[in-house]
Amino acid sequence: MTEEEYIKRVCSNIKSIRIKKGIKQIDLACNIGIDDSSLRRIESGRTSPTLKTLFRISKSLNVDLSELLP
Repeated sequence: MTEEEYIKRVCSNIKSIRIKKGIKQIDLACNIGIDDSSLRRIESGRTSPTLKTLFRISKSLNVDLSELLP
């Protein structure tokens, strides 16, 4: 798996978990302190989330950080 593929899987996992938990994109973005447009770019794989952002996302989704990783 390439670096790009890995990042896209992480981003896809974020979106999948968010949807399964019934959390709106704008609500998650607000909870972690970023714009909803930034979260859209992360979930689509157009930008790579920082470790700090991944940590905030995992806490907001109430999952272990490892669950976001492929």
